[in-house]
Amino acid sequence: MTTITITDRNYRIVDLPAAAGGDLERLPHILRIMLENVLRTAGDDAPRAKAAILGWLDNGRSEEEIPFLPGRVLMHDTTCGPALVDIAGMRTSLAEAGYDPSWLNPVLPVDVSTDHSIAVDVFGSSNALQSNMDREFGRNAERYRFMKWATRALTGIRVHPPGTGIMHTLNLERLATVVTVSEREGVSWAVPDTMIGTDSHTPMINGIGVLGWGVGGLEAESVFFGMPVMIRVPDVVGVRLTGRLRQGMLATDLALTVTERLRRIDLADRFVEFYGEGVSTLSAGDRAVIANMAPEFGANSGFFPIDAQTLRYLRETGRPADQLRLVEEYAKRQGLWFDPKATPCFTDTIEINLDEVEVSLAGPRRPQDRIPAGTTVDAFAPLLMGRPATTSSEQPGNGAVAIAAITSCTNTSDPRLVVAAGLLARKARSFGLTPPAWVKTSLAPGSPTAERYLRRSGLLEDLEAIGFGIVGYGCTTCIGNSGPLPQVIDQAIAERGIVPVAVLSGNRNFPGRVHPQLEAGFLASPPLVVAFALAGDINRNILTDPIGRSPSGEDIRLADLWPTGDAIDAALAMAMAVADYQTSYEQAEASETWKVLDAPAGDLFPWDPNSTYIRRPPFAGLGKGTLLGTYSAHPLLVLGDDITTDHISPAGLIPRQSEAAGYLVERGENPRDLNVFASRRGNWEVMVRGLFTNNSVRNLLDSQIAPGSTIHVGSGDHLPLWRAAERYANEGASVVVVAGERYGMGSSRDWAAKGIALLGVRAVLASSFERIHRSNLIGMGILPLRLSSEQHPHNLHLKPRDQIAIDAEPDRISPRCPVSFTIHRASGESQTFIATAAIETGLEVELLRGGGIIPHILRRVTKAEVTSRETPDPEFTGTGESHRRETSPNVRR
Repeated sequence: MTTITITDRNYRIVDLPAAAGGDLERLPHILRIMLENVLRTAGDDAPRAKAAILGWLDNGRSEEEIPFLPGRVLMHDTTCGPALVDIAGMRTSLAEAGYDPSWLNPVLPVDVSTDHSIAVDVFGSSNALQSNMDREFGRNAERYRFMKWATRALTGIRVHPPGTGIMHTLNLERLATVVTVSEREGVSWAVPDTMIGTDSHTPMINGIGVLGWGVGGLEAESVFFGMPVMIRVPDVVGVRLTGRLRQGMLATDLALTVTERLRRIDLADRFVEFYGEGVSTLSAGDRAVIANMAPEFGANSGFFPIDAQTLRYLRETGRPADQLRLVEEYAKRQGLWFDPKATPCFTDTIEINLDEVEVSLAGPRRPQDRIPAGTTVDAFAPLLMGRPATTSSEQPGNGAVAIAAITSCTNTSDPRLVVAAGLLARKARSFGLTPPAWVKTSLAPGSPTAERYLRRSGLLEDLEAIGFGIVGYGCTTCIGNSGPLPQVIDQAIAERGIVPVAVLSGNRNFPGRVHPQLEAGFLASPPLVVAFALAGDINRNILTDPIGRSPSGEDIRLADLWPTGDAIDAALAMAMAVADYQTSYEQAEASETWKVLDAPAGDLFPWDPNSTYIRRPPFAGLGKGTLLGTYSAHPLLVLGDDITTDHISPAGLIPRQSEAAGYLVERGENPRDLNVFASRRGNWEVMVRGLFTNNSVRNLLDSQIAPGSTIHVGSGDHLPLWRAAERYANEGASVVVVAGERYGMGSSRDWAAKGIALLGVRAVLASSFERIHRSNLIGMGILPLRLSSEQHPHNLHLKPRDQIAIDAEPDRISPRCPVSFTIHRASGESQTFIATAAIETGLEVELLRGGGIIPHILRRVTKAEVTSRETPDPEFTGTGESHRRETSPNVRR
């Protein structure tokens, strides 16, 4: 430890150059930040953790675990909702057990955005924004009251109300400090800004040098209460960038290229860091677009170290001069400043030449399936099943663009991309072009600042003229809140069976994610979204074929509309004003509608048994013990590859004929306006009825099984999963799920694991797991088992009357240990196999043995409070004396 002086102020710091010596410059920047973290927070465990990180340099890999304690937590309304419902349930359980419920309180600052609920109900009109905001408050008032209760009952939770933008944009523009100051016992500590977020796209903040990654809500709950994130010293894959993007190429094109390249390698539980001279050619906005796609390329991070572009971004977004100086001097003093010529050690490396990037799309079903922008016809053809990809100016056909949405933090957080869309709209308007009537157009920026810079440049008027008026500040279409399709598309689907598509500037295009009726989607840059909206379909080479005709009969092509880089830069210079950022957010946060919203008070939440939004969860207690053991189980579901968390637990519209809809209508809800699953995550009864109901999910036990259903073995009945699970539970029978590659890819939603737990699943056997979902399964006490390539579900040929016997006794479970399982066929044959426990740390073993995170938290908090009312138990905080002193003021006593 040492002291430095910046702008006449003294700061205590962990002296990284002294601690690591000559090894510091060999470490990836990610591990430099982790080293600082463990030296500052790990207490007596710091020497071991330091040795583990420096020992990583021997071969770029390590099996050693380290504790990482982030400085803050970021959530959004539909992940904080379930987490806060869990906490409210835990508090009730504490009170029922005779403990003081106020013992359970966050010890880290928690910021909550309100961005995942607003839907595009109204578009293409001047009142769309206000109408959609009004509908949002009308539908979600009960949830918002609950969130306000949490801000009163719990310490350290701050909610940013509707209208303040998407969490990752808010983080970039307002919350992130890059280097932060922590006051501890009268001493000011300068430390790296580190965080976790309950959204898989949290790594977007890596674009400005902040180390953060996405976790499930369950893991975040443990961090709330002082427990560190326990991780193996991670593999760090270096991506060397060379060259420079060519004229006309945008950050989206590069992000899709990076996603395509990195998905070819296994990045599960690995971090990615960018290095090389090409990095310096990219703006912070460019970098953030790439980093946002980290979950799409399968990594924990997409990290860009601090450099002059970071400072430029901080300056342009209104951060004070003293903060910029602190960031620069601290980063240079600590060896955290980026050197484009340096080559740190990495586990593996890959090279991408920026000169080779081309105008790109991704689709039609996965974000890693990048294609040249002009090849949509070939990419879409396999989905047509022999139907001609034709349309006309009169009515939509196959390949018609049903939704064209400039949406998502991914691209709207970079003003350059939004301005590029505005310039293309201006040219289109000058030629008299407008989208066909069947295209649902929308613009939902990640920040309220966008309205100001677009209006100042005059580009908002141009966008509005062709249908791209602002419909809200939130995730909207990207997460399935796209609202109803235009009636003409609805009719064409119902009457002629057409296959329409969505084109959006988002990050995911899984079948049914954007809208339940849309199985195909293409990811594109904002200007390309506008171009496809004007064309009305994807049945052309968008780069060369006409996309419209002027009133005078002239064919208009993309080259006639596409803005040059110089034009974008000039428009951006005219549009931007530093003062906009603070003013826009302050105005949004002063929402009168939010301010007057009433909310309950008190340490305990008053559960309403008639509520259809907030119900006490059955798992928010001390639990029933471990799910490990030796048992024989029915395969409840057998699934193929690429089952996403959207497939498992949908976020979008609740279909009118669904089991979830039936439950809600029986309780008095309007069948024409049931809201979205994401808004109902506080009601476990709704969520369990939505599991695996996506139309593209196939239960391989039998080809006749409908989505969201299975065959109950005892009766042979085809039943919704939740009903079959009830029967098995009543019979005392165990169940498991079997799946293929990349199981649980996509969003971080913990309900994909909570729902599985409510079905009584004890283990999931999959060919591979995506990191966050694997962690969430463990958080619910469910054992994830990784199958070998020979054991793929397609090769196992499981049938309804087969049983799977698993030998997973608690005392034999350890990280990556072998676990045997035997398939007992209905025919009388048996086969025994060996799977691998998909467990990474000792803490995960402890969670599985104890039944999951929630029982773990409750046991530790009661132990800590009962043992000493004055000093937290070191085992509970897991961070040693130094951190206990830092966080103790936030803990109620």
